[in-house]
This record gives sequence, structure tokens and C-alpha cells, in this order.
Amino acid sequence: HLQASGGGFVHAGGSLRLPCAASGGTFRYYNLGWFRQYPGKQRELVALISSRGVTTYYADSVKDRFPISRDNAKNTMYLQMNNLKPEDTADYYCAASSIYNGNIDSDYEYWGQGTEVTVSS
Repeated sequence: HLQASGGGFVHAGGSLRLPCAASGGTFRYYNLGWFRQYPGKQRELVALISSRGVTTYYADSVKDRFPISRDNAKNTMYLQMNNLKPEDTADYYCAASSIYNGNIDSDYEYWGQGTEVTVSS
């Protein structure tokens, strides 16, 4: 079970931190990702992190702004969102995958509920 939180309203240039907390004892074995979804669009990968946190990947649109991290001892993953832009406004989802470097939503077996991020200009 995954639970994302931390969304909210922020002005352009501001920051938010999205935690994704997991229950169960197998969190550390899964690769994790953050996706976002615009209204009427398919979910798109924002960032992913490997099971031990060694490998990360970022979409070009968030590179150098949204570092992803995880704390396996706390069963929690984070997306630090810096220098937010209006085009970052979307619902954000965390997900877990047994596939290494899965970059599409069908690669992920477990999903948290979305958390809404709204960035005003």
C-alpha cells in the first residue's frame, strides 16, 4: 500500500515536498517512481529511483528541479519540487515496480492515490 501526500497550492518559483509512504516489509525491494497526470491525459513519468537508491532518472522537464530520494528505513520516498512552474500543475502519483528502470505506467504494479499540485503564475 502506497500513500502520497504533500500536494497543495504554491506560487511559481515556490517549492513542495511530496512524501510517498509505504506499508509492508518489502518496500526496499521495489523500484519507485513518481508520475503526473494532466486532465484528459495519460500519466507520464516524472522521476524514478532504483530499489537501493543508486540509480535515478528524470524527465527533461523536471531535471535539476525535482530531486527524488528514498529512505528505506522509513519506507518512504520523496519528490522535492523546486522552482515550480505553472506547467507543473497536475495530479502526482507514486508507484512501485519490480521492473528496473520502468518508464511507463504499465511497468508499475502498485499505485498510491494522487496528490494535487497547483502552481499559479
